[in-house]
Amino acid sequence: QVQLVESGGGLVQAGDSLRLSCAASGRTFSSYAMGWFRQAPGKERQFVAAISGGSTYYVESVKGRFTIARDNAKNTIYLQMNSLKPEDTAVYYCAKFGFLRISRPISYEVNYWGQGTQVTVSS
Repeated sequence: QVQLVESGGGLVQAGDSLRLSCAASGRTFSSYAMGWFRQAPGKERQFVAAISGGSTYYVESVKGRFTIARDNAKNTIYLQMNSLKPEDTAVYYCAKFGFLRISRPISYEVNYWGQGTQVTVSS
């Protein structure tokens, strides 16, 4: 069983930055493929970013603005979000992948989810 706990959400203005964190349990964290998803009101959950080993992958809409990173010593992944836009408003979820193939199109299966953290960007 893996537990994921997100933090760092909040209310910001357009153009601001925010960093989300996700602390994970598990003794083999460094081997986990991890990622971030988001879900806006009335919409389906959307993939945002993934990290596996030294490889990263982003949805087109956040490329150049968001950066996913990990600190294996802290069992934590991060999502640095810059130049935020109102359309980035959503609940952001941390995820552990049971399967991930970083390619186009990306292929994955999530086996653990965090509880989510709200990010609201005002215009």
